[in-house]
Amino acid sequence: MQRIKTINQLPKVQALTVDVEDYFHVSAFEEAIDKADWKNLELRVEKNTYRLLELFESKQAKCTFFTLGWVAQRCPNLIKTIVDQGHELASHGFAHQRATEMTPAQFIADVSQSKQILEDASGQAIIGYRAPSFSFNDSNTWVYQTLTELGFEYSSSTYPIEHDLYGVPNWPRFKYQRDEGIIEIPVPTVRKNDRNTGIGGGGYFRLYPYWLSKRRIDNYLNTEKQPYSFYFHPWEIDPDQPRIAGASVKSRLRHYLNLSRMEGKIVRLLEDYQWDTMKSVYLNK
Repeated sequence: MQRIKTINQLPKVQALTVDVEDYFHVSAFEEAIDKADWKNLELRVEKNTYRLLELFESKQAKCTFFTLGWVAQRCPNLIKTIVDQGHELASHGFAHQRATEMTPAQFIADVSQSKQILEDASGQAIIGYRAPSFSFNDSNTWVYQTLTELGFEYSSSTYPIEHDLYGVPNWPRFKYQRDEGIIEIPVPTVRKNDRNTGIGGGGYFRLYPYWLSKRRIDNYLNTEKQPYSFYFHPWEIDPDQPRIAGASVKSRLRHYLNLSRMEGKIVRLLEDYQWDTMKSVYLNK
């Protein structure tokens, strides 16, 4: 009798996300750059995001763009292009302030302002939110009730790893529905020896060789049988961006590491997997 090999069906389409912020918005530089000076710095996020749109179109990839309201105010044509090309627009807050550093009133004001700007610019309802620096943790779970009341359907604001700037290692690793009614979609991790390692993109993806990142993604898909989501930023494909004086050695190392290699890695990632939006992959919308 012929033996039939059973092949497990893995999630075929993964979720691609971009956090649309500029090089001077990042939390690592917040001590070196005054927010009042943002308007005087060279704006590079528009050009870099258009480059990403070109790459995504060439590889037939769709993406969720978690966009700062601050950026949307200054680049309305970019917002129109994102939605016209069939991508999902979502909120990254207004001014890249971590949720852990805001009062409930400040959080409501920031997120409401961002949502209104994005909806006005796009003509679409905004249902997704990502907190700057994945800044949801045990100290501010009230944020979920706020997001629900503001009409959001999902959040992707937690990273279940140990990290000096963020991380909730004991929180769920996979999509789940909160008691408040909103869905939380954590950044993917692999688990070994009771420890989670980040595989969702960003600095980890720039640090490791592509073959290692791909092996970890494939292991996640084979082992967990869960959809995978990837995140990065427009400034990560921009090796010529201005260098920030006054930033710590650690911050400079994290931010500028392997910028010249990132676009090539992204191209390989787009070729090796199929990509769609968060709402399509996780909400079936």
